[in-house]
Order: sequence, then C-alpha cells, then structure tokens
Amino acid sequence: MLETKVIHEISDLRYLSWARIKGSSGTAGSFLKAYSTLNGKKLYYKLSSFNDMEGIIGHECVNEIIADRLLSILGIDHLHYQLQHANIIVHEKAYETYLCVSEDFKQKGESKTALETYYELMHPEGVNMLDFCIASGWKNYVREMLAVDFLILNRDRHGANIEVLSNPREKTVVPAPLYDHGLSMILLDDDMKIKNIDVMEDKRIQCCVGTMSAEKNLGILRQIGFPIFSRTLTGSDKAVLLEGLDSVISPVLAEKTWELIWKRWCHYEEFRNQTG
Repeated sequence: MLETKVIHEISDLRYLSWARIKGSSGTAGSFLKAYSTLNGKKLYYKLSSFNDMEGIIGHECVNEIIADRLLSILGIDHLHYQLQHANIIVHEKAYETYLCVSEDFKQKGESKTALETYYELMHPEGVNMLDFCIASGWKNYVREMLAVDFLILNRDRHGANIEVLSNPREKTVVPAPLYDHGLSMILLDDDMKIKNIDVMEDKRIQCCVGTMSAEKNLGILRQIGFPIFSRTLTGSDKAVLLEGLDSVISPVLAEKTWELIWKRWCHYEEFRNQTG
C-alpha cells in the first residue's frame, strides 16, 4: 500500500504523458492525469487544475492529502495518496509542481464500473440511488461517505466518483474505497479572500446518493444512522493533517482549512447528539 506522505525532494517525471480531464462542479480549467508502472504496480498521477494560459493553478492535490489523513484518523477505507514534488512537461512546457500519486485499488480478478452506470443497469424501476445502495448492503459505506463529505465540504461526489468492484470468481460486488476529494475544503489561493470565507456556508454540491446540500445530507444520516468512526477528531489532529505542508501552501490557507474541518466536525457532533 502506498504510504501517505509529502515528498519534497524533486522527482523527474518529465516522461509522463498527461491526458486532459474536464473540470467539474463549476471549476475553471482541466484536471490532467497520467499513469506509469513501477515494479509491476500501476501508479496514477493527478495535477491540480490546469489551463493553457496560467498553467498549473490551485491546490486540489493538497486537499487530497489532507482528506486522506482525515479519513485515516476516522478509520474509513479509502484510497491513499502521496504528494510528490516533481518536474513535469505539459504541452511541451516545463513545470515544477506538487502532484498526487496513488496506486490502483482494483485487485486481481476485479472489474470496476462507475456507480452511475451500475445503478442504471441494475436498479429496479422506481428505486432511487440512495435506496438502491442501501438495498445492495452498502449502508455503512453511504453513512461514512455522507459524513466525510460534510466535514470536508466535498463538492464533487457525482456518480463516476464512486466505483463498484465486481469479482465474478468470488461472487462479490462492493463499492471501491473512497477516493477523489480534491474539489473540497477551500479552493481559493488569494489569502485576503480566504480570510473572509465562512467555513460553515452550505455551498451547492454534487452528491449522487443524497441532496445538493451537505447540510441537508446530515438529515439523511439521521434517517439511516450515523457512521461509527474509529475515534473522534481532536485539536491535536491539526498537526497531523497539516504536517509537511508549510512550504506547499500559505499559512492563511492552512489555518482556514483546519478551521473548516474543525468547525464542521463540532457541528456534526452537535447534530449527531441531538435527540428527536
């Protein structure tokens, strides 16, 4: 398993070939992805947002690392990322940047299908996505996903950002580990604007198994039950979430990101403990 960490030493990844993935959720630019094989394992690389005028912008890759660490603290099955400092070439132009590296979560004998595709093929008439997932035995998966997406204000949990893994030999069909949390938390780079962000604002989100409101999705959890995390978040976890990022993002962004996670955690706990 790939170890979650920040690698500040610059790697030469100029050999990678980058494919354009269209931005979503109202973001500008595109998200470029590449892959390679190392010691028989397929590695995936992902950049923050990119456009031809400004090059690599944003810090979605940093958000992936922070979300990765948060899910590890809470004990939720998910895809692990490394944040790698690297030299790359995109459209014949050289860049020095930080990017995400992850391994293929698909195991031997498994095939993967986007949840939206699997749902269209398999759901009984009149059954919505949420009820279909619960009937498939994935209730706890949905609980964890809705809770985490509230904590990090994930705007991009569309039906292709959840995959279903099928193994015909083992006769299993299970959801893949949670992945792709880049379009969450804070997406701005201007410190003055970041300072004025209301971290509890209920922004419009994409959520294929819930509503377009992270706050309203807490109401779904009240109906189907709240997940049981391996432990609660504490103030000391700030250092864990932000470790090694002081030279990658601004102190203002780091502080505001922690404020967002911590205040939303406190709100989540208060909501969960309400009765009636």
